[in-house]
Parts: sequence; C-alpha cells; structure tokens
Amino acid sequence: MGWLTTVSGFITPAFLILSPVLSYSDQAYSMYRTRSSAGFSLDIPLIMLVASLLRIFYYPGARFDNALLIQSSVMVAMQAILLKIALEHRPAPFSKGGDAAVPFARANETQRPFNFWQWRSPKPYWQFLLSLFVGLVVFELLLAPIPSVYQSYSSLIGIVGLSIEATLPIPQIIANAQSRSCKGFRVSVLVSWLVGDSMKMFWFFTSSTSIPLAFKVSGMFQAACDSFLGVQYMMYGDGAAASKGHPVPDWDHELQPNGFSTASGLANQPGRRTSLTEKTI
Repeated sequence: MGWLTTVSGFITPAFLILSPVLSYSDQAYSMYRTRSSAGFSLDIPLIMLVASLLRIFYYPGARFDNALLIQSSVMVAMQAILLKIALEHRPAPFSKGGDAAVPFARANETQRPFNFWQWRSPKPYWQFLLSLFVGLVVFELLLAPIPSVYQSYSSLIGIVGLSIEATLPIPQIIANAQSRSCKGFRVSVLVSWLVGDSMKMFWFFTSSTSIPLAFKVSGMFQAACDSFLGVQYMMYGDGAAASKGHPVPDWDHELQPNGFSTASGLANQPGRRTSLTEKTI
C-alpha cells in the first residue's frame, strides 16, 4: 500500500492540474465544431467559475496543497473558454416574431430572480464574473490585516466554494432527466469526472499534505452525483430525446438578416410559431 500511496502522490496532483483541460476540451471542441451548445448546461461554467474563484481566495487562509490551487486557476481559464464558446453557439430561437425571436430566450425554463444566468445577451455573464472577482479582491485587501476576522472569512468562502462545486453534476442530471436523453453531454466529460473522483478520493484520504476536511466531504458528494450521471448515461444513452405524440416535421429554415431562422414550412399557417430551445435547467 505504501508504494501505491507514493505513486498516487505524484500522479493524482498532476492529473488534477490537467483535469480541467482533459475534462472539457472535448466538450468545447464539440460545440465549436457543431456550432451548437444544445444539451450542454450553462450552469456548469457558472458553478465551476464561482467555485474555483472562491477556492483561489480560500488558499491564503487555508494553505492547502499547491496542486489544488493550480487546478483552480487552470479551471477558471478553461471554464471561461467553455462559456464563451457555449454562448457564441447557443441555439437561437426562430419564429415569425415575438419573444421566441429574442436571442437566448428559452420558453420552457423556470425563470430565476432577476433572470440570473438566463440573460439574453452574453455581456451580463462577463459583468457578473468580473464583479465577483473584484469583490473578492476588495474583501481580501480589507480583511487580511485583521487576522481574527480574516480566518473566519477565509473558512466561510472555502466552505461555500466547495459546496458550490459539489453541486456541479446536478444541473446536468436535471437536464438529462427532463429530456430523458444525454444528447449534447460528452461521454468524455463523464469518464474524466469518474476517473478524477476515484483518484481524488484515494489521494484525499492517503496524502501526507494538507487536505482540509471540507475538500473530502464535497469530493464524496460530487463522486456520488457523478456516479448517478453514469447511471443516467446507461439508461438514456446519447441519442435524441424521446418524442411525445406525433413526430415534428423537418421544416426548412431560412436564415434571416438578423441572424435567426424562420420556419418557412409554416408560412401558410398564420399565428403559429415554432421555437428551438435548449434543455431547461
């Protein structure tokens, strides 16, 4: 067991550092190649960007293993790229007019307070992330000179960040359950998550370096959720979602000057419109 622990102490940190690229590069390339992010939950970049930023600012107070800090930094960069690609290739609704023709409108999703992370323009997404980063920097500068307060603040953002990260698979689980399909979610991401969970669990509980208990608890919860995603993949596969009722005809679409497409096959049916939406989260 001693040699296995030693090998794991070298391999697992290296894998963790590279895991953001190994996990999400295939997903990013797939969306770029197909020019569609349908089936991919935008909540994944949200969760990982917020959690990783909080983990980075948790480090000065916790001084956990450097590999986890580097992984968080790489994750921020990878998720920013993933978010940009997902927003650029988000399926655009098409209709004769009305709300369905507005960019990023999704007819079936549950509306959140202030339309959080459901904005129609990409700009608010980046404004939110920039505001979060600036806010964390300000709190770091203001509270660092007060050790008693800073230690409590550092522990708080660490627990919050790890708790948020532990919920990472949940949006995708919900999306898969609603559509009864895993279409759009890359199996490469799932495999990398499961392999990463296995390696992390072994390393967390055998490492001689400092691994806070919060990392271990959140890691176990996330591993359970990732395993359930694996069960969903076996149940649904990556095929098209099961259709209800009659099949939808394959209408010819015309690309309009404003960048949206209209269902030309509906030209003789006034008042009827069809919208192409993402899976709801």
